[in-house]
Amino acid sequence: MSARSAQNAQRHQPPRAGFSLIELCVVLGVAGVLLALAAPDLGALVRNQQLKSASGDLFAALGMARSQALARGEVVKLLPRDAAGADWRRGWRVFIDRDGDGQPGPGDSVLAEHGPLPAGLAIAFAFTSAAPPYYIAYNGAGRSCSDSNSAAARYGTLSLFHGSAIRRIKINMLGRARICDPARDASCDGAQVPP
Repeated sequence: MSARSAQNAQRHQPPRAGFSLIELCVVLGVAGVLLALAAPDLGALVRNQQLKSASGDLFAALGMARSQALARGEVVKLLPRDAAGADWRRGWRVFIDRDGDGQPGPGDSVLAEHGPLPAGLAIAFAFTSAAPPYYIAYNGAGRSCSDSNSAAARYGTLSLFHGSAIRRIKINMLGRARICDPARDASCDGAQVPP
């Protein structure tokens, strides 16, 4: 094929399909407006998913503490990771407290740890003993107990907040836990949303 016939072939090709710059700008503008309208709903969706995830993780840690206490026949504790034992937002630990000092030490076995929670999440602790350190302990029978007396029942509610959304984990005196949403369950009472 000669150079001249190649040039003629290129001239007679049909135009290629595509978008002009103006069409692309219009589509991007419409997409931007729709995204701006949907952004507040996306933020609420993310916060709701973070709340569900955190409450599910804490609920799973409670289940693990209870099952390990039953399996090992020892007191297993779940408590916040901060030094004062009061701030659940910093995460939590599940451990066997063999020396009874309320903190993981050399003779204790740490079974699980959870890292810090996302910014904006808050947790309120309302148990039969409301003074820090905040902990949940299970005895060898799988019952929620006091760290000073494994036969004394210790029960209450952990309330998780993210904006106006709430999830609660209620632990009864037998040590059984359940997650509830006060927006859907009238018996899901607990602490109010912090200011």
